[in-house]
This record gives sequence, C-alpha cells and structure tokens, in this order.
Amino acid sequence: MLARCWTRPVRRQYPPSMSAHWDSLTVDGSEMRCHVSTPDSKRPFPGVLVCMHGPGVDGFIQGIGARLAESGFAAVAPELYHRQPSDGANPLEQMGRLRDDEVVRDLSAAAASLRELPGVDAARCAVVGFCMGGRLSYLYASHDDALCAAVVFYGGNIMVAWGDGPAPFDRSDRIACPVLGLFGEEDQNPSSEDVAKIDAELAKLGKPHEFHGYKGAGHAFLNAQRPSYREQAATDAWGRCVAWLHTHLA
Repeated sequence: MLARCWTRPVRRQYPPSMSAHWDSLTVDGSEMRCHVSTPDSKRPFPGVLVCMHGPGVDGFIQGIGARLAESGFAAVAPELYHRQPSDGANPLEQMGRLRDDEVVRDLSAAAASLRELPGVDAARCAVVGFCMGGRLSYLYASHDDALCAAVVFYGGNIMVAWGDGPAPFDRSDRIACPVLGLFGEEDQNPSSEDVAKIDAELAKLGKPHEFHGYKGAGHAFLNAQRPSYREQAATDAWGRCVAWLHTHLA
C-alpha cells in the first residue's frame, strides 16, 4: 500500500461540479505532494495523471485538474521536485536536476494513488502533460501498460535522456496506448522537425496516434497566464484533448 496522508482542502474557488485537495505520498523516503481534483458526478469515473510543467504544480496545473474534473475525470498532479533542496533554484535549474528513473517512480506512485481514489475506475486511466510534462507523459506511457491513452502538449526533449538510460523517444516501441500530440508550429522545443521525427517513429511502429500543429502558436500556447497564449489554438487543442480522453476512456 502507498503511504498517504490527507491535508486540508485547497483554498480556491471551484465550481460545484468538482472538488480539490492536496494529498501526500512517500516515494523513496521523500514526501511528494499531489494535487487531487475529483468530479461530483456519477461514479465510477476515469482517472487522469497530470504531469506538471517546469514551474511545478502551480495555478495553471491546478486549473488543468479543475477542468478535467469538470469534464468528468479525476485528476492527480504530483509535485516532482520533492527530492530537491529548498535553495531558491529557478524552474530551469530544477528541471535540470530531474532524472528519468526517479520521475518514473514518482509518476508510478501517483498513478497508483489515482487508481485507488474512491470512485475512480482503475481500468480507465490516462496520462496528460504540458511542456516538460509533455515529455514525461510520453515517457510514462512507455512504462505503464495499463494506460488507456496519453496526451502530449508541446513536450520538448523527447529525444534526450535525463540521466542514465534511454531517452523517451528510444522507448517508443513500448508505448501501449493511443497518443495525442498537440504542438505549436512556431515552437523551437519541440521543433517542427522533432515533431515530424516522433510522428514518423510512431507510424513506423504501428502505434495509434494523432498529432496536430497550430500555425502562429509557439510553446505553452494553452497557458492563459503567459504571453505565449493563443486562444484559438488553446480552445481547439483542449477540445481535442477532452474528446481523446472520452473516446479512449469510455
């Protein structure tokens, strides 16, 4: 069983169709906080593991959990910097300290806790990630054969290993679920060339997937808190994400 302690509900205004709180898991002797969002809808409901972006489980990622819950999914977003010291490092420095083997253990623990949540149908779970988390969504999809779907929002560095072991790209043959990729055509990481290479690799391997690129959009186009936000692309991409999850978690 996972070590878990419950904390008080998050002090934010949420719609009556969902609720949220912070949970805590112990992984490798370290306490990892997870933001949990659940729908107030008919049970059982599917679950979604949310992989954070560089700034962590901030307002944007918590908002993603709320949007998923409003759409009928339970969502768990683990804080992956829990092993790191509180030394004031910026997100880029924190990202640089992550190692794939540790992150996979973190995501596996969070996925197990998601499947154990009251009301969640453990057989219907997916992974979604943004920016750095898009890379981790791709990586984790190659480790968890029970996933029903994966969504990658502009995941960079998929061809790069963090620490020892193969890069996520080199594990493409182990992905056992359909993958949706959503990318900005003006993005530099991943570039259009990177996206085309990943697309070709999944096609060569016969992996079910759909990739969509958005003109005039760069990195983090879904994040309304940043200048990079592009409303039209964000609206279309989020609609595709939710439809993908509903289709493959039905």
